[in-house]
Amino acid sequence: MRRDAYPYLHSDNNKIALVEGSNSFTYSEVDRRADLFASGLLSGTDDLNEERIAFFLPASINYVTAMHGVWRAGGIAVPLNVASAVMELEHYLSCASITRLIANPDSHKALEPICRELSITLLSVEEVMASTVPVLPEVSEDRRAMILFTSGTTNKPKGVVSTHKTIRAQITTLVEAWEWSKEDTIPLFLPLHHIHGIINILSCGLWAGATVHLFAKFDIPRITEQVASGTYNVFMAVPTIYIKLIQYFDGIENKGVQSICDGFKAMRLNISGSAACPVKLFNQWQDLTGQVLLERYGMTEIGMGISNPYTGERRAGCVGQPLPGVQVQLFDDNNSPITAEGIPGEIRIRGNNVFLEYWDNPKATNESFESGWFRTGDVAILEDGYYRIMGRSSVDIIKSGGYKLSALEIEGVLLTHESVAEVAVIGVADDTWGEAVTAIIALNPDCSLSYDQLKTWCDGKMSSYKVPKALRLVDELPKNAMGKVTKPKLHELI
Repeated sequence: MRRDAYPYLHSDNNKIALVEGSNSFTYSEVDRRADLFASGLLSGTDDLNEERIAFFLPASINYVTAMHGVWRAGGIAVPLNVASAVMELEHYLSCASITRLIANPDSHKALEPICRELSITLLSVEEVMASTVPVLPEVSEDRRAMILFTSGTTNKPKGVVSTHKTIRAQITTLVEAWEWSKEDTIPLFLPLHHIHGIINILSCGLWAGATVHLFAKFDIPRITEQVASGTYNVFMAVPTIYIKLIQYFDGIENKGVQSICDGFKAMRLNISGSAACPVKLFNQWQDLTGQVLLERYGMTEIGMGISNPYTGERRAGCVGQPLPGVQVQLFDDNNSPITAEGIPGEIRIRGNNVFLEYWDNPKATNESFESGWFRTGDVAILEDGYYRIMGRSSVDIIKSGGYKLSALEIEGVLLTHESVAEVAVIGVADDTWGEAVTAIIALNPDCSLSYDQLKTWCDGKMSSYKVPKALRLVDELPKNAMGKVTKPKLHELI
């Protein structure tokens, strides 16, 4: 790969790039490992020519070695969710026609049957590593580089194909917008089969010359200890993580809480994404830490497209403005652009950050584009120059009594009820309303809530046509690996 054109790793060789437990790795060490892994994959051949190499690895030096090694050898990297059951992997492995799967030795026993069934060679990073580095192939920016699978919250997961040009655009727009630098240090505990962890944290950090601390899972005691000690100056998480942190504060002494909150306060940036950040949480976090969360909007297919500003007003409940190099436009149901503010429409995106195709699915690819614009399926409204997400057109926009209602807006209000721990709002088919607004709620411990109590509480807090027509109490809402509620499962429940 031409390092001058695609500097996925910063050139400050002696700077610490990665920290994993008690081990640390400089940029030159990471660079060397990637070269040796690429050489081992090539094993005497000139180029992988877009061979799909999957890896089943947690956040670790091995993960970074595998990803960058695949790229340098001319292959397509396919990171898998390490939280998946083995049988769940079959769709991803067969869909992408995987030839080799890289996993840590302790996972091999569980993975061997499915690899045998699909004729996939199962290897560890150590088994692939070569001892010398020959000349590696030059890889053009238009070559396919990565396949990430969609979350599958609304349909069967599709393989999203990004080129090196796509990845470069996704990284550089965030490095510019969020002012990444060599001075940054950030923890990475998010799943690394998802755009948030791969691009926003790991790839931006390594591009900028920052230091990334790798965690196989969200280790609250260890991470908050390092926050309190001033280790980090940037923090990125999903809303669920911020909620867990606030809950954790309730179980430790006040002195410890203050120390952690002071650690967050000293940071230059806290970001929330991958799911809507409730206004209640936004305000709670600011009250506790002084940090005004920067919320942004993105998808597997586009990386990040919209963001609240790094310098400037960050609005609760809004995802901000188009990022550098990204074109954003709202369209109505007739495919006409919406030019006035205050009118909801589908978000469509255009730019080098947009993916190439869905793997081996030309029908889905064609249906996802309209006149060069990628159709996100998300509905938003523009308010004084800032975009506010109303939800996915298929699951979060409820057509009730002639109104188009945002489930996310109603959820945000219901979350302010003192008894409500979690809430999801869906539309259920109804002869009178078309779709009846239905609230599925998980309560805080030792709390109770009847429908009549909820209806009375809603009076004056939202328009009458937005008030839920039904209430269903559950112990916990079903979620995917990124903390997003899987609403199709709620429809099945109802």
